[in-house]
Amino acid sequence: MRTAAKILAPLALAATIALPALFLAGAIGEGPMKIAMLAAAVAWFATAPFWMKGGSA
Repeated sequence: MRTAAKILAPLALAATIALPALFLAGAIGEGPMKIAMLAAAVAWFATAPFWMKGGSA
């Protein structure tokens, strides 16, 4: 779980940045962007504590 979270957290953060850029470029519509942003935000908040936790544990 911890390893998956360390991989998923940066991807979710990148998605929260990339999705609005794709919307501004006209590559995706508003509805799909909102759904994907919600999913990325939930994934980020669920996995970020494991990714940002210090130490070797």
